[in-house]
Amino acid sequence: MKKTETILIVDNDSKSRDLISAFLTYKGYDTIVPRGNSSVFETVKEENAGIVIAEPGSIGSSPEKFYEELKKTEPLAALLLCSPPDAPLHFKPDNEQTFIIKKPIDLENLESIVNRTLEHQSLKLQNLNTLQSIKSHTFSPNMIGKSRVMLSLFDTIKKVASSNATVLIQGESGTGKELAARAIHQLSDRKNRNFVPFNCAAIPDELLESELFGHVKGSFTGAYANRAGRFEMADRGTLFLDEIGDMKANLQVKLLRVLQSREFEPVGSTKSQKVDVRIIAATNRKLEEMVESRDFREDLYYRLSVIPITIPPLRERKDDILLLVNNFLLNFKDERKEGVLGFSDECIEILSNYDWPGNVRELENLVERMVILKDRGLITPEDLPEKYLLPNDRSRMNPFPAQEAAVDFPDEGICLNTAVDRFENRLILMALERTNWNKKEAAMLLNLKRTTLIEKLKKKNLHFGGKRECYDNQSN
Repeated sequence: MKKTETILIVDNDSKSRDLISAFLTYKGYDTIVPRGNSSVFETVKEENAGIVIAEPGSIGSSPEKFYEELKKTEPLAALLLCSPPDAPLHFKPDNEQTFIIKKPIDLENLESIVNRTLEHQSLKLQNLNTLQSIKSHTFSPNMIGKSRVMLSLFDTIKKVASSNATVLIQGESGTGKELAARAIHQLSDRKNRNFVPFNCAAIPDELLESELFGHVKGSFTGAYANRAGRFEMADRGTLFLDEIGDMKANLQVKLLRVLQSREFEPVGSTKSQKVDVRIIAATNRKLEEMVESRDFREDLYYRLSVIPITIPPLRERKDDILLLVNNFLLNFKDERKEGVLGFSDECIEILSNYDWPGNVRELENLVERMVILKDRGLITPEDLPEKYLLPNDRSRMNPFPAQEAAVDFPDEGICLNTAVDRFENRLILMALERTNWNKKEAAMLLNLKRTTLIEKLKKKNLHFGGKRECYDNQSN
C-alpha cells in the first residue's frame, strides 16, 4: 500500500474550493481538484489521494454511500465534510477517517485535522508494512528471521522435523532454543500430541527422578497417590529436556536407558512402562567439554546429539534486529495500547552495534521497557539506557561539542536570543541535510510536527531544498 498524502478538494463553490486549496498549498500540502469528467473516485485512485475534503452537496450521493465507495477505492483515505452551518447532515464522524467541519471554515482547525489525519494514516501504513514484513519472515510462532544463518536454521528444522531422531539444541541463553524445539514438534507427525517442556535445572535433585518418570503411591514420604511423570505425559508426543547439561550423573544413566530401550520404571515400581517419545534436549553449556572433563556421560551425549542444532547468538544475526524490534513493538503496543511510533533509524543503528550478551530475550526486554517508559512518540538514542551506547554514540548525542560548549564572552556580552536562534538554525539545517532535505523525516529527527518545521523554515527564510548559504546569510 502506497503513501497517501495528496488532498482532493471537491466543492462546487469555486471560492471556497480555491480558499482551501490556497491555504493548504501554502502550508506545504499537495492539493488537487477533479479534472474534467473524471469522477472523484477515479481521481483518488490516479492521484493516490489520502484525504478528500468535500462539500456534501457536491458529491452526488449521501455521505454514507460516498464514504463506502471511497473506502473501496482507497482503504486508508479520510473524508472531511465541509457543511454549511444550518444544513442538516445525518452522518456520524469517527474522528479517525471521517470528520465534519462547519462553514465558515476555521482554517487553523482544518490544518490541525489534516495533519492529525496524515499522521494517523502514516502510522497505519507503517504498521501494515511492518506486519507484512514480519509475516513474510516468520518461520513459526515467535521464530522470525531473514539473515543467512537463520534461513539455514529454518531449513535444518524442516528436514529434522520429519524424522523421529533425537535432537540436541545448543546455544547461548536467550537465543530461543525452546522456540526451535516447539517448531520441530509443530512440523512433525506428532504435532497433535503433547509437547512437554521440562527444565532439568529448575527441579531439586531429589525430586528430579519422580518428575521425569513418575512414582507410585507410598514410594516415598508424601507420595499419597500414583503420579505420572513427564515421559508418560509426552507419550506419542515430544519431550523437551531443557538445560540437560545440569542433569546429575545418576539420572544421566537412567535417561540413557530410556533412550536405548524406550521404557522406564516409575519411582517405587518394579514394572517397566513402554513409551513412544521423541526427545529434544537443549543446553547453553558446551557438552563436548563436559564429556572431556567427565561431567557428562559420553554415551549419553552421542545418544542425544543424533542431530545437533546450534542456535546463533543475536550478534551473529544483526540483520534480524529491525525485524525483531518491530515484532516486539507491535506485540507490546497491542497489549498496552501505547502511542509509541517506533525506533528511529539512528536508534536501530546503535542497537545493531551492540553485542547482546542476553541475546533475543534481552532485546525483547529492552523493547518492552522502552514502550512503557516512552509512552508515546519516536524512540531516539536519548531514550536508550547508556550501556547500549558506544563512546561515539554518547558524544553524538551531546548537541554541544566540547569545542563549542565553552563560550568566550566579550566584555560587552552577547545577545542570547540571537545566539539561540543561530543554534536553532544550525540544528534544523543539520536535520535537513541528514535526511536529504526531506521535511517529514527532518521533523521527526527534531521531534517537531511537519507543519511546525515548515513554519520555522518560512519564518527563518531557510528555504526547502536550499543550500548552506541560506544559513550563512541568516547568521551573519
